[in-house]
Amino acid sequence: MSEDLHEIYAIRYGHHARRSPANFIDGDPHDVLQPLDFFVWAIVGRSATIIVDTGFDEAMGRRRQRETIKPVHDGLNALGIAPETVETVIISHLHYDHCGNHGLFPRARYHLQDREMAYATGRCMCHQALRMPFEADDIVAMVRKVFAGRAVFHDGEDEIVPGVSVHLIGGHSKGLQSVRVKTRRGHVVLAADATHLYAHIDGGRVFPITYNVAEVVEGYATLKKLASSPRHIVPGHDPLVLARYPAAKPGLEGWIARLDADPHS
Repeated sequence: MSEDLHEIYAIRYGHHARRSPANFIDGDPHDVLQPLDFFVWAIVGRSATIIVDTGFDEAMGRRRQRETIKPVHDGLNALGIAPETVETVIISHLHYDHCGNHGLFPRARYHLQDREMAYATGRCMCHQALRMPFEADDIVAMVRKVFAGRAVFHDGEDEIVPGVSVHLIGGHSKGLQSVRVKTRRGHVVLAADATHLYAHIDGGRVFPITYNVAEVVEGYATLKKLASSPRHIVPGHDPLVLARYPAAKPGLEGWIARLDADPHS
C-alpha cells in the first residue's frame, strides 16, 4: 500500500429507532420507520491509524435514550486497534455523539475546527435550541485537552497526513468538518453529519438539528466535489452503510464495514 493510500472502516456502536418525520426539517409525509445508526471511523495507513470521532459511552446513551450496540473500544479491538496507541483523532464536530469517551485515547491529539470550539464555548450556547446536541462535560473535556497541548485547530481545509484532509462544511454545526481520504478506489469522503442519511444529500433535504440551512445544502455540492463520485460519499448515520459495503472481515457483518472496498450498490 502506497504511503498516501488508506483503508477505512465504519464501526457501528449505537442505534436510535425513529420515524422519518423526525429526520427532515420539513417533516416527511411517508411517516415510515427510518432509524439512525451511530458510527466512528478508523482510517488505517502504512504508518499510522487515525480515528474520526469518538462516539458516546453507555452512560450517555442511556441519558440520551440511544441504544449502545457495542462500545466503541470493542469495535476498535475487533480491528486490532489498541486505543492507547492511537496518536491522531479527528473530531468532526462537538455534538454528544461524536466527541465522548474522553479517556479512550490517552496519547492522541485531537483535530477540530477553530470555529467549532468557539461556537461550543461562546454566546450561542446561551440558547437551549442551539446547545441541545452538546454536553457540557464533553466541551470541558476538550478544553482540558487544549490546555494539555493535545488539541490541534484548523481553519477551513487542511492536510492531516498525506492522503487525509479535513474540510470545513458547517451547516449542521458551525464548525462541522468532513474528512477526505485517498483509498485504492479513489477519494472517499467521510461526511459525518454534513449528510446524516443518503436521503439528505440525494434529495437536497435537511436534518432538523441545523445551525445554518444554507451551509447544509451548499455543503452537499462541496462533498460531491471532494469525492471521486457520489458513491464515494459516506453519510454519518445511515444504516444503509452497513448494507452497501462489505464487512471488514467474516463475523463482523452488521457491525464493521470496509469503506475503501467497492460498495455492493
